[in-house]
Amino acid sequence: MALGRLLHGHPTADTPGRVLGHPRSYDICVALWFAGRRDRVYTALATLSGARPGDRALDAGCGTGYLSRRLAAVVGPEGTVLGVDPSGSLLERAQRLAPANCSFTTGVAESLEAADGSFDVVATCLMIHHLPAELRGPAVAEMFRVLRPGGRVLLADFRPPTNRLARHLVGALTDQAMEHNPAQQLPDLLRQAGFQQLDTGDLHPWISYVRGSKPDSTG
Repeated sequence: MALGRLLHGHPTADTPGRVLGHPRSYDICVALWFAGRRDRVYTALATLSGARPGDRALDAGCGTGYLSRRLAAVVGPEGTVLGVDPSGSLLERAQRLAPANCSFTTGVAESLEAADGSFDVVATCLMIHHLPAELRGPAVAEMFRVLRPGGRVLLADFRPPTNRLARHLVGALTDQAMEHNPAQQLPDLLRQAGFQQLDTGDLHPWISYVRGSKPDSTG
């Protein structure tokens, strides 16, 4: 059985997307998958998100809060980070490890329980591929909605290897969603939602990202 399926939790009526469980096992597996580079990659993503001291940041699909904690270090004690995830077991671990300026709530990316313009920054890593294709656009549209005008967004997800054998190995160890993950479509998701000033890049070994901004209504 693929490792990814072993880490899945119980399905929830709140989303048709895949919900993860087994938080300690998840963190161990992801750490191994990044071959010692997880902290370096997620710290870079927090910086790339455009978060600044004092900002209100949202981590959509936060899992055990690894990115949330890096964002918390960037926004500092005057800022706040809210992590949202459908998995209660992952959120329990996230809360235990969180600094004082982090909080977490159960929710789904495609239907965020937040007011329009609530955040300065929205970031997500390794979440988009857990959503069915038809929910990825609505999830990014929700990110657009909850950002203030001029707010910044960062989408990061798994970049499959170009080598066919390596891709098959990824599928055997995880599942087909990662083996065939269309990371190259991330910019289109942002454009379709209305984001501008897009910038793309890769972080070794497995991550592609795109960042953009919500148009400023004043100008």
